[in-house]
This record gives sequence, structure tokens and C-alpha cells, in this order.
Amino acid sequence: MLSKFWFISLFFIFTHQIHAQIDSLQRKNYTAVATQKAPIIDGVLDDQAWNKVPVANNFVMYYPGDGNPIPESHKTTVKVVYDNNALYIAATLIDKNPEKIVKQFTQRDNLEQSDYFQVDINTYDDGENQIRFAVTAAGTRADAKITGENTDFGFNIVWDAAVSQDQNGWYVEMRIPYAALRFPESKEQEWGIQFLRQISHKNESYTWNYVNKAVGQMSQQTGLISGIRNINPPTRLSFYPYTSAEVDRFDGETETNFNAGLDVKYGISKAFTLDMTLVPDFGQTAYDDVELNLGPFEQIFGENRAFFTEGTELFTKGDLFYSRRVGNTPIGFNNAQREKLENEEILENPERTDLLNALKVSGRTERGLGVGFFNAVTAETKAIFRDTLTGNNREKVTEPLANYNILVLDQRFNKNSSISLINTNVTREGHFRDGNVTGFLFDVFNKSNSFNVTGEAKMSNVNLPGQNETGFASEFSLNRTKGNFRYGISHELANETYDINDLGISFTNNYNNFYLNTSYQIFEPSGIFNQYSVELYGNHQRRYRPDINVASGGGASVFAMTRDRFAFGGFAEVNSAFKDFFEPRRGNTFITYQPNITGNAWISSDYRKKLALDIRSTYQVFGENSRESFNFIFKPRVRISNKFLVIYGFEYDNEINRPSFVTLQPHDIIFGNRDMRSFENSLQANYNFTTRQGLNLSFRNFWSVAQFEEDKFSKLNKDGSLSAVNYNPEENYNPDANFNIWNLDLSYRWQFAPGSEAILLYRNSIFNQDELSDLDFQQSMDNLFARPARHNISLRIVYYIDYNRVKNIFNS
Repeated sequence: MLSKFWFISLFFIFTHQIHAQIDSLQRKNYTAVATQKAPIIDGVLDDQAWNKVPVANNFVMYYPGDGNPIPESHKTTVKVVYDNNALYIAATLIDKNPEKIVKQFTQRDNLEQSDYFQVDINTYDDGENQIRFAVTAAGTRADAKITGENTDFGFNIVWDAAVSQDQNGWYVEMRIPYAALRFPESKEQEWGIQFLRQISHKNESYTWNYVNKAVGQMSQQTGLISGIRNINPPTRLSFYPYTSAEVDRFDGETETNFNAGLDVKYGISKAFTLDMTLVPDFGQTAYDDVELNLGPFEQIFGENRAFFTEGTELFTKGDLFYSRRVGNTPIGFNNAQREKLENEEILENPERTDLLNALKVSGRTERGLGVGFFNAVTAETKAIFRDTLTGNNREKVTEPLANYNILVLDQRFNKNSSISLINTNVTREGHFRDGNVTGFLFDVFNKSNSFNVTGEAKMSNVNLPGQNETGFASEFSLNRTKGNFRYGISHELANETYDINDLGISFTNNYNNFYLNTSYQIFEPSGIFNQYSVELYGNHQRRYRPDINVASGGGASVFAMTRDRFAFGGFAEVNSAFKDFFEPRRGNTFITYQPNITGNAWISSDYRKKLALDIRSTYQVFGENSRESFNFIFKPRVRISNKFLVIYGFEYDNEINRPSFVTLQPHDIIFGNRDMRSFENSLQANYNFTTRQGLNLSFRNFWSVAQFEEDKFSKLNKDGSLSAVNYNPEENYNPDANFNIWNLDLSYRWQFAPGSEAILLYRNSIFNQDELSDLDFQQSMDNLFARPARHNISLRIVYYIDYNRVKNIFNS
């Protein structure tokens, strides 16, 4: 039955003929002019290079309206020239009320609420894989790589820009070196290009080439730039040597460390780039938002290491790459904790493995074939035990020398469709677990961009000593993607041995789930609204083997934004009883949770104002046992000046009477009724002296207590119900928990040269976890500050070296 469903859906997509074409104006074309003398990038458009150059004008509204001409009061013109080294862009952005131009000083890649000018360049004009360059009215630069709907601001390249302002408006000059772009070797270049102007005080944005928001993506509706002739791709080779020093003091002991290393970027060919990190140092990456985790799954953290966030869009195909696996907790860490003998103490059991080196190669050919290769090597990690009777030490390998690699092939066609093949592999030295996953993916639109069909088929293989398991998973979806009214259906399936957790992240397997949705949205202002959308959705979840019902549910959500940029929304859901096969922590068992109703509401005020506010609240109530949960988030933000921004965050969670796992016994699984409260306070403050120098403060305190009701412990029955059991936490395992963590970062960042920066960072952190769940907040904080605090100060300097500039210096 399922195979017939797939076939009918695919047949519909490929045979359905739509006579209506994309509603767009004729594609604009700009002819660039060569210059013998490059303009000085100072934001003042008085260079001879800008004389007698064609003008790109007649901008039209992108948001909130649809194609309305830009008013004369904000007339916008753009000029483009080039030489043998770079592309130069000048923009004149008229504003009859220059005092209203929003200029907020921020650091790189942070546009905040400022007015800005943006350029998107697609050197292969394929509707995909374009580079974005943006400059705010304050002079902040931002760059990103755009792949489909994904915008990656972790992608950083070296380019230059400057701004100026007078009584008529503001002006931008940009220099984009060819070393920052990949383009084909041809006599004349023809690139996709789009210019965009954001006018923040009017809450409006305008583009040079018209973009129909109801059809396709912005990247598929660029204009064209031609006339760039007889330029040769330069040698794309750059070095980022770094040095760092730190002093760490904890529990009366002081350690000092000095590190040095090198990152390299090399253009292997006109289309492919090699990124390599040698002796990496991740000492100044941001803290993870660690919480008290009593669930069956590990906590997921975002990636804070630049090497794993820059230019990784190819490697994320199929969601098979969770970069935190590389350099994560050793695979044998927990076993080492459990295998400690009665007369032993653990001297060392590292929680992280060291990354020795990593590289990635990625690029896309003129025919649209994207190729990506990733490889990383982590060091052997050992736990050290000491016999307290004899004084002898013994070692146990918790993670051997390991190799992680990914290979991706991604063929784009028709500017918005693709088929992909990806393989991930983890090989560990010796008799340890190895993993391999292969996935085939497709993402296809019809000619009018009105329908989209996507699918994935993935196979995993896990090799353990004396054991080999192969698993399978698939996904399929069919969606209407054009117009105000849209709808879609999807299906997900995985067998009971599907496992991608050596290099990916997957919490569940053995499922057979169905989803449907329908929505209505507007693309032009209507009444008091600039935007609004309403969605209805539903799901039916089943076990794959044996084929049994797990849960069903449905709901509705709403999103709206007024003309004054006040946003609000929420959702409401009704869910049936749910069979949870993972909370019991033992195979082929489940606990049945009762039906529930969940509601959520939120508001977000106008960020352009000095004071703005985000509030969100969620409430969930279950059918019986008085179980309920409540979440509340309060997040005000104050822009004290154009240089100083403060954001405070408060979050409260309260979960009452939840049947929760306690421990495993030889024949029983023990559950208890748990109450859990959490408080999180956070503060972010940024003071920017200029767009290249700034102070940043980041603070977070998270406190959580989990308390199980006395004399209300149960054992799990085969039918998923619970029955009373005698269990004494004092004689067995006590599941109560008091968790408190405090992190503070204070840093000074100085971008002293293009691509080069120095960061001075002070860190203060304290952590405590115990079983004292009856403590109040003040008592818990007293206990926390009785623990030793870690004080860390570090300095890291990175310097950018461009091979072409060094070569020219020596040649001259």
C-alpha cells in the first residue's frame, strides 16, 4: 500500500501541467564596466571610477508589499565596476529624513535593527549557492552563504566596505575580491545578482529585481550581471595562524597553557576549496546551556566551533551529521565509571576527546554537481584508576584513535531541485564500535514551483565485536508550495535497528508515522497586518514492528505581525494516549501516558524601539492523575544607545506529578511520581566602541530541582500501566536531584585588520549537583557558592595572511 502511495504521488508531480507561469517582471540585466584605477573604499563616492557608469535603479518593494515602486524620497541607485582583482559596488541610498536612519553599532554578522544594503551574488547563476554581502548604516559587515532556504552566517570571508552619510542620505562602497568567490573560467562572466535595501524606520525592504514571495525562493529570482570580461580566478590560498595563552585557577590550583596552530583555506580548483585546521584550539568557544537531564536521551547542544559551522551546508544533507560527535564524550566514559573496583579511585576519566586535525573539501561544478568531503581524527583517550591499597595505577581506553569522514554528492537541476547521495563513516581503532550510514535524497519542484516532493532512504550499519546490525529509515513528503493556500502530507519510517548515532543524532527508531498539514498565509499587507498565517496539522504515529498504535493528535497554530511590527501567535493541540517505548530504558517495554491538551501563546514587540519585550507561555494538562506542566518565558531588551544593548532572560518551568523512570531492577522497572521546577536567569550585554571593537557580557544561572513523592513508587506492567511497589530510596537509588550551574563570560574583541582579530576573555563558572531537592532557591545558591569556582582568563590572536597580497609585495 505504501509503495502505491509513493508511486501515485510521484506520478502526479511529474505529469501535472500548470499553464500559469511564475508571476514576475522581466529579469533585469546590468552591464559592469572595467576600471583602470580602483576606487578607494571610504564610503565617499567621488572616485573617478564611478563616472560614466550605468546605474541599477527602479527598486521595487519586497516587504511588506509586492512590487510597489520605491518612493522618490528613498531613491536607490547602484553602480558596479571591476578590475583584475575585485568587484567594486557603490550604492546611493537617498533618505529625505536622514535623522531617521537607524544606525546600531554591532559586531560582524549582526545586523540588528539597522538600515542596511545587501548584495547577493550567484557566480554560477543556478538559483542556489549564492554569497550574501551586507553593510549597515553604521558600517557593520555581514556575510553568509545561501543554499536554498538555509542562510549560513557562520560563513566568513575577507572583503571590505565603508559607509558615509550626509543631509541627503547614506552611501556604501564595497570591494569584493575574486579570491572570495568561486566562478567558472570563461571569457565573459554572467552572474546572478540581487540588490536589497532595508529601511528599518519604515519597516520596508526593496529589491532591484522583482521577487514574487508567493512562488519559489528569493535566490531563484535574481537579476543578471554581465560584461565582466577576461578575468582569471586568482590563487585562493589564505592562512590563519593563531596563538593563545590562558591561566586557569580551580580549587586552589593554577594552570597555564600556551597553544599555537593554523587554519588553511586553499582553492584546489576554480570550484573546490580545502579548509584545514591543524592543532585546533577551541578554548574560547561559548558555554553550552547545560540543564538537569533526567530523560532517556542525551541533551543536544549547538555547535560553537567555527570550523564546524563555516561552509558545512553540504554535509548536513539528510540530517546525518551532528558535529558535536567529533570531540564528544568518549564512547567508554560511562563504562569506566561503572567498572571502578571497590578499592579503586578514578584519577582521570576525561569527558572530551581531543581533536587532532580536521579538513573539509567542498565545491560545485559548472553543471551543478556539489561534492563535499569531510575528515577528522580524534586522539586516544584513557581513564586512569588508582588502587588505594597498593598504590598501583591501571589504564583503560575509553575512546581509541578514531576517524570520522563524510562524502556527499549533490546534483542540482532546474535551479531549485536536487538529488543527493551521502555517506558517513566512523572507524575506531581496535575492538570498538564502528558505524556507517548511507543516504539517498531527492528534492524536486515542478516547473511552476507549485508542488514539491522530497524523499529520503537511509541505511545504517553498526559493527560491534561479534555483532553487526543493519537498519533502514525513509521519509517522503508532498507539498503544495505556491499561493496563499497550501497543504502537504508526509510519512516517516524506521526499523528497530536503525542507528546513526556514531556521527549523527537520532533519539528514536522503530516508527511508522503519518503527518498532514494545511495553511493559509498572506504575502501583501491586509488591514492592520503585514503578515499572518494559520495552520492546521495532524499526525498518526505507529510502531513499525510490531505494528501497533502509539499516538494520534492534531492542532492549529497562528502567526501574525502588525504594520507596527507587533507580533503574536500560539498553538493549541489535542493528543491521544501515548505509548512511550524509551522512558523505561529497557527494550520492548512501554509506559502509557494519558491524553493531553496543550496550549501556547506568545507576543513580541517592536525591536526598533528602545524597550522591547518577548513573552511566551505554555500550559499542558493530562487526562488524569493531576499531571500538568507550565512554562513561562520573559525576555525584555533595552537599547540604551546605538552602541549599548542589554537583553535579560527569565524562564520558569514547573512539571507536576509526572510518572518518571527511577531505576532498573533485575525483574522490575521502577517508576515514581515526580515534581520538577526550573529557573533560568540570563543576561547578555554588548557595548560596541566601533563596529570592529566591542565588549560582550554573557551570564547564565540555571537551577532545577526534581523531587519524587514518598511512598508513591510503582513498577511498570507489561500493558504499560503502573502498580504500587515497596521501594525505599534510602536503601536503594535516590532519584531526587538539586542542580545548579553558573556561567559568566566577559570578553573584549578587536578586529584589528581584515580577517584578523584579538579576543581577551574572562570566565567564571560554578557547578553543583546533589540530592537535596527540598532546598529553596536561596539555599541552593548558598550551596553553589560553597563549591570551588573556576576562574579562567585567555588571550587569542588570529592573523589573516592572503597569498596573493604577499606575492604582490614580493613582486613589487
